[in-house]
Amino acid sequence: MAGKGKGAKAAAKKRLEAQKLLADNRQARHQYEILETLETGIELLGTEVKAIRAGKANLRDGFCLIRQGQLQLHNVHIAGHEQASRYFNHEPLRVRRLLAHRREIDKLRGQLDTKGLTLIPLNIHLKGSWIKLTIGLGKGRKLHDKRQEERRKQDQKDLRSALKRY
Repeated sequence: MAGKGKGAKAAAKKRLEAQKLLADNRQARHQYEILETLETGIELLGTEVKAIRAGKANLRDGFCLIRQGQLQLHNVHIAGHEQASRYFNHEPLRVRRLLAHRREIDKLRGQLDTKGLTLIPLNIHLKGSWIKLTIGLGKGRKLHDKRQEERRKQDQKDLRSALKRY
C-alpha cells in the first residue's frame, strides 16, 4: 500500500515536469480579451525544436490565420539554432502549420467570421516530449477597457494586501 502512494506521487511529479513553459505571450492578455483557448501541435523543423527548447522563441507579434482549411502561425520569430550551419538552419519568420482537428478548425472559422475575433498565440510549452502551442480566440480591447482592467486588478491586489494585514 505505501509503495503505491510513492509511485503515484513520482508519476504526478514527472507529469508536472513534463509540462514546461518554453515561451509566453504576456502582452496578448493585455491587448485582447481571451474568450476561448485551444491547444494545438506545431509542424516544426529539427533546428526549430532545438531553438525553442533553448528558449529562443518570441510570440509577441504573432497571429494565426485559417487558409485553405489549415491553421497557420504567422510572424512568430524562432531564432536560428546556434550549433547548426547556415545551410541547415531554418528561416526565423517562416509560416508554420498548426495541427488541430477538422471540427476544431471549422468551429474557429465560424467564430472568426461571425464575431470579428482574432486568433493569438498565447504560449509554447512541452507536453511530455511534444511541443504544443496554446492559441486564444480574442477580442481586441480598447484603451478604456485596458485601463478598467488594470484598475480592477489593482483593486483586487489592494484588497488581498489589506486582508493579510488584519
